[in-house]
Amino acid sequence: MTTAVTVDETLVRRIRQEVATALTSRSSAAQLDGGRRLDRDDQAALARDLINEQLERYAKECLAEGRTVLDEGEEELLARAVFDRLFHLGRLQPLIDDERIQNVVANGYDQVWLEYDDGTKEAGPAIATNDAELIEILREIGRRYGLSEREFNPGRPSLNLQLPDGSRLFAVAWVCDRPCVAVRRHRFMKATLEDIERLGTIDRGLQRFLAAAVRARKQLIIAGATGAGKTTLLRALASEIPPEERVVTIETELELGLDRFPDLHPDCVALEARDANVEGVGGVTAAELVRMSLRMNPDRVIVGEVRGDEVIPMLNAMSQGNEGSMCTVHADSSATVFNKLALYAMQAPERLSIEATNLLAAAAIDLIVFISKKKHLRYVSSVRQIVGADGGRAVSNELFRPGSDGRAVPGVPIPAELGEALAAEGYDPDLHRRSEGWWRD
Repeated sequence: MTTAVTVDETLVRRIRQEVATALTSRSSAAQLDGGRRLDRDDQAALARDLINEQLERYAKECLAEGRTVLDEGEEELLARAVFDRLFHLGRLQPLIDDERIQNVVANGYDQVWLEYDDGTKEAGPAIATNDAELIEILREIGRRYGLSEREFNPGRPSLNLQLPDGSRLFAVAWVCDRPCVAVRRHRFMKATLEDIERLGTIDRGLQRFLAAAVRARKQLIIAGATGAGKTTLLRALASEIPPEERVVTIETELELGLDRFPDLHPDCVALEARDANVEGVGGVTAAELVRMSLRMNPDRVIVGEVRGDEVIPMLNAMSQGNEGSMCTVHADSSATVFNKLALYAMQAPERLSIEATNLLAAAAIDLIVFISKKKHLRYVSSVRQIVGADGGRAVSNELFRPGSDGRAVPGVPIPAELGEALAAEGYDPDLHRRSEGWWRD
């Protein structure tokens, strides 16, 4: 199953260098002749022509020296490799293009592991010639992608950004023996609750419940472990937001991508936090973005992931009129989400106590949706309704609990007030009174 790219790397580097030199020369000449500066699309088109010229020259060289000429497939593979090094992710690109691959991790340039969508894990091909080249590739990626340029050097030893296809790349060096890279694929950038149901993450009844909850403007937190599918479920929930509503998303690193789909979210603004520059200025935190978002006339504010001091402005925003807002948080169960929020709040500049955080969270949050992860399976196992706080303890009803197979089935009855709000949006509370066997059918 391993994806292998068999090209002569020495030849790739040679042609890349020749094409890059010619591309720079022709781009400069076009500007000197009074033409406009070539944009990225123009440069890509010119590069393809230059690559073809170099391939023809190489073929003539082989014939003159009596060597075997590359066949059509080999030439196509070589041309793609050169183009990927000039405009894409180099030797990482074929791995990103493989739809079967879910995650790519590399401990150095040659210790590469591929995790597939069926849960298998295999060794992959090297993604650079050596570690130094890998660092240069990562630096170029940091310059090329994201809303702002990301530095990658001993003073900034980590790189975290979104790739053009929506994948998340994280790299670290200088704090470990060799540069390490992790790429998490997002196979469902445009997802609906129907898609999530077909994947088996939720059942039909829970799909109807969650859709009604979003339309009823209930405040939702999606919780789970790393890689459980929280972001995908958040995208699917957001697909239920009426298109006339204005949505502002806030992320430490762009990942949600709701603004990519104007058919679903025509009025959507994506905000991304930014690190300070080398002089220590220009940084913008997620907490500051939450406060900014409230001045942007949003109908809903969506925080991609709460993991720091943005928790307090987010909870304030949720409890002060921005109904229907959502976020994700790392937690190991639906019952421990409040503990995680309290820990973040205690570390924030405001230093809120557990009691104060619980009161604020209870006033802000309506439902907690928890996703379980077992090997390559992901499914919602619990949904809690928050009904209040009693000192240092949150009070909740587990409306959906783990069934015999771990997947969520109806738990305690839906309270009348919530049931009426959901019924107004198309959910039949009577479904909640059926047996687990019926729910599964």
